[in-house]
Amino acid sequence: MSEARPPLPPFTRETAIQKVRAAENGWNGCDPEKVALAYTPDSRWRNRAEFFSGRPAIVAFLQRKWARELDYRLIKEIWAHGGDRIAVRFAYEFRDASGQWFRAYGNENWAFDANGLMRDRHASINDLAIPECERKFRWDRSAPRPEDHPGLTELGL
Repeated sequence: MSEARPPLPPFTRETAIQKVRAAENGWNGCDPEKVALAYTPDSRWRNRAEFFSGRPAIVAFLQRKWARELDYRLIKEIWAHGGDRIAVRFAYEFRDASGQWFRAYGNENWAFDANGLMRDRHASINDLAIPECERKFRWDRSAPRPEDHPGLTELGL
């Protein structure tokens, strides 16, 4: 039996926005094993300068990521969509072990299989050190970003 992760392609604007928010909510949960289930078993990734494929590699990558990116909070916003592809822009905030805060900005290009699992993820990301007082993502980490919390456009990012 095939895994399915609705909404399924081809995406409308509405279903693409749903897919983007579902991805945001999943990543904000910071559970590598759960997040990896949204990707095909042989999913191919480029994240910054790292290239890898497969769910075990995704889990290992996310474990490393969230071990060093503490108090992680992410907002994703749709950029474009068509057929089985979605492009997003995103920003996330985190602090390192020394307490220095960062805001990471980036773009992702996604391609999905017929079951709505992501088969390709290409991410370009830049980090900016910020003082704690400039943080904009302050919702309770135990839950997804609240529906009434501003998105990237509303925050001027």
